[in-house]
Amino acid sequence: WDYSCERGLQDQDPYFTLLSFLHSSSIGLLSVSPWAVEEHSLQLSPPGTASASLLLAPLACQACPAPCECSEPARTVKCVLKELSAVPAEIPGYTRNLFITSNQIAPAQPTASLGSRPPAPLSPLPALDSGCRISTVESHAFSALPSLRYLDLSNNRLVTIYPDAFNSRNNSIWELNLSRSFYNSSTIQPVAAAIVQGGFRSLSRLELTNNEIVYLPLDMFSSLHSLRHLDLRNNSLVDIKNSTFAGLDLEHLDLTLNALKTLRIEALAELGRQLRLRLFLKENPFVCNCDIEDLVSWLNQSQQVADVEKLACVFPRHLQNTSLMDLAGAELGCHSSQHSKNTLQTSYVFLGVVLGIIGVIFLFVLYLNRRGIKTWVNSTRDACRNFMEEYRYRYEIDSDPHVTQISTLDI
Repeated sequence: WDYSCERGLQDQDPYFTLLSFLHSSSIGLLSVSPWAVEEHSLQLSPPGTASASLLLAPLACQACPAPCECSEPARTVKCVLKELSAVPAEIPGYTRNLFITSNQIAPAQPTASLGSRPPAPLSPLPALDSGCRISTVESHAFSALPSLRYLDLSNNRLVTIYPDAFNSRNNSIWELNLSRSFYNSSTIQPVAAAIVQGGFRSLSRLELTNNEIVYLPLDMFSSLHSLRHLDLRNNSLVDIKNSTFAGLDLEHLDLTLNALKTLRIEALAELGRQLRLRLFLKENPFVCNCDIEDLVSWLNQSQQVADVEKLACVFPRHLQNTSLMDLAGAELGCHSSQHSKNTLQTSYVFLGVVLGIIGVIFLFVLYLNRRGIKTWVNSTRDACRNFMEEYRYRYEIDSDPHVTQISTLDI
């Protein structure tokens, strides 16, 4: 390794900075730390082919490989969209970041450690299907890369990420990009498990855009205490629970282009505790009924929503395109109906009280006239008894024919 080509290279931090798997036909984004090593190798093993080996041996000063673009001050080589079929050879010695995304490079399974000395075995990285898109991130895929800082797995078709794909005791990733990487919305479950168990204590930026996510599992972000930037644009989120972002100190949260109809008061209260937060909510199908009153009130009090002027009703039709900031309780019809409901409840209460008073008075009158009532009851009983006895006597006479004949002869 020729250090004479680098000015101030000795002051650079010796760590492996970036590993990415992007695009349906590319290996991804690799970064090699510029310190003196004897040898690094990357095994390329496309399905059904013999293994090939890329040797990143000690390099002297070299020119920029065609057709790539190089920047020595930034220690970067970019070979993006160059229709490459293999990783460029003769990469300059100053290279710290190598971008080889969106090419026609065959799918690969690295089997040697990058950025460790001496090279150590590394469990196979994501298994690739015949379409050259990553579908699975295997166990311990990144556990041998303790100095990994940036990981980009966007533009894939991930079905699962094993919970132990990352080293929970030595995870130094700062930024994780999973945009456009889910096979379907159910991928969120294994991804959430990998995030919870992966030890992402240093993660400050997480990209989850364009993944058709319908819901966020509880406690998915609970361990990401360093998270500052969370991008959830262009998904299908229908609700935000009050515990979804609990315990975080976000500075940027993008919920643009989801399926949110409103936000509950509990979730709004949790977001309000994050004083540095800039929240983006535009292009959600807000339904302007009584359920949105809490959100409208919070928007008028909070300064955290960066695009508040762009928030508008989608339903009902007569309020379509009405700004949420311009909504009033009278337009929603909530206060009048609530007033009628309260009035009706008051009337029922008053009627109950009146009937209760009448009942008490009636019982009190009965108590005062208990003797007279007793005499009246006894006299009524005696009159009923006399009537029944007279009726019985007449019945007996009418039913006996002899008594009837004698009575007739006498007459």
